[in-house]
Amino acid sequence: MTTLPNSPIPGTTPFNGEQAQKGYALNKMCYSFNSADNRNAFKADEAAYMAQYGLNAQQAEAIRTRNVLGLLAAGGNVYYLAKFAGILGLDVQDLGAAQTGLTKEQFKAKLRAYAD
Repeated sequence: MTTLPNSPIPGTTPFNGEQAQKGYALNKMCYSFNSADNRNAFKADEAAYMAQYGLNAQQAEAIRTRNVLGLLAAGGNVYYLAKFAGILGLDVQDLGAAQTGLTKEQFKAKLRAYAD
């Protein structure tokens, strides 16, 4: 079995144990968006909903500004953040495009190129 080097990928925030601990409250909140009632509660009063989960200032600011890369840096896991992105009408390909600095169409083309 080949192991990959443990060096970071330029422009990315690796999701490791430290990031998981850092982002626990954020990821827990995003997981709650599986429920339509919770999505509606968030939309009704974002600040109160974030406070209920104990988001820190960095996380709350990234939520307020819809800064996906900021959410990743604040400990967000892309799979949980997809729940939040869904509220905004975004999908995982939108998140991938944001992470790579590409448009969604460019990102999709890159994925297709890898498949070939």
